[in-house]
Amino acid sequence: MIRVAIQGATGYTALELLRILLRHPEVQVTAVTSRSETGHISEIHPLLRGRLNLRLENLSPAQLAERADVCFCCLPHVASMEAIPRLLDAGLRVIDLSADYRLKDPAVYEQWYGHVHTDSARLAATVYGLPELYAEKIPGQKLIANPGCYTSTSILALAPLLCGGFIKPTGIIIDAKSGVSGAGRTPKLNTLYAECNESLSPYAVGNHRHTPEIEQVLSDVSREGVEVLFTPHLVPMDRGILASIYADRLKPATQEELLAAVRSFYAGKPFIRVTEQLPKTKDVAQTNYCDITVRVVRSKVLVFAVLDNLIKGASGVAVQNFNLMYGFEETTALID
Repeated sequence: MIRVAIQGATGYTALELLRILLRHPEVQVTAVTSRSETGHISEIHPLLRGRLNLRLENLSPAQLAERADVCFCCLPHVASMEAIPRLLDAGLRVIDLSADYRLKDPAVYEQWYGHVHTDSARLAATVYGLPELYAEKIPGQKLIANPGCYTSTSILALAPLLCGGFIKPTGIIIDAKSGVSGAGRTPKLNTLYAECNESLSPYAVGNHRHTPEIEQVLSDVSREGVEVLFTPHLVPMDRGILASIYADRLKPATQEELLAAVRSFYAGKPFIRVTEQLPKTKDVAQTNYCDITVRVVRSKVLVFAVLDNLIKGASGVAVQNFNLMYGFEETTALID
C-alpha cells in the first residue's frame, strides 16, 4: 500500500481527491493537513463521515514523511513553492495541484502571477502532468505539476489539430465557461450566490493566468509558436467546463477527417471520448472523461470540449498521474 498525505485538505479538490483515493486498492490515506483548520476531516467535509478517521493537523515536512510516501499538495500558488522543496528534501514524492511548477520560465511566472519564483531552478525539469501528452515522462518522477482545468480542456481539444497541421497556430480563440467551484472554496464577492446566480459573466479578459500555460504546452507538443486569445466566463452551476474554440483552417479537411484525426491522436487514451454529438457538461459530470468534437464552418475549424473541472480538471488527473508515477493501471479508482 502507498501511504498518501493530502496537504491543504479543506478545499473542493482535496475532497474529490479523498473520494477517489478511498476507493483505490493500492492506497492508504494517512494524513490530512491544514494551516488554519483543526478537528476531524468530516467536520469540514461531511461526505467523509464514517469513511476516513483522520484529524486535520499542521504537520511539518519531516512529520509528513514519517507517515506518507507521497503528498498531494493542494495549497494555493506561492504557498506551494514554499512547501514543496522541503517536502522533496524530506523524501516525499509530490503531485502539486497549484500553478507553481507548470510554467518553465520563471520570468513568465513572475509576469503572470506577480511573484518571484523561489524555486525557479526546478521549473525546467518538472514534468507537466497531462498524461494524454506526457505519460511516458511521468513514471518514477519525484514531482509532477498537475495541470489546470481550463488548460486541460483547451490543450486536449487543440493538440491533435495543431500536431496534425490542420489549423493555424495563431489567432486561436478560446471561449471557455466554468462552474463556480473552479474559483475554489474561499468566499469571494463574485462567487456569492446572490452575485453569480442567474448571471453569466466574463472575467480576466486578456490577462488570465492560464493563457501562458496553454501556449507553452501546445507550442511544445506541436513544435510551433502557438498564440491564443483565451476568455473565461463564470456560469451559475456547481461544476463543469465547456470550451468553444475557433481556429483558422490550414489545409482542406472535412469534419469526418478531422474527427478521425482526433480519434487517432488519442487512440488508447482511456479518458478521451471523441464524439459526433455536441458535448454537454452533464455528459462528463463526476467523471474523469473529456469529451471532444469538431465542426467545420466556412474557413474555420470549431472545437468543443467538456470536462469536470474538479475531476479531470484537477483531482482525477492527479490520480492518473499518481497511477503512472507508481506503475499502476492508469484507470485505477477512476472508472466505476
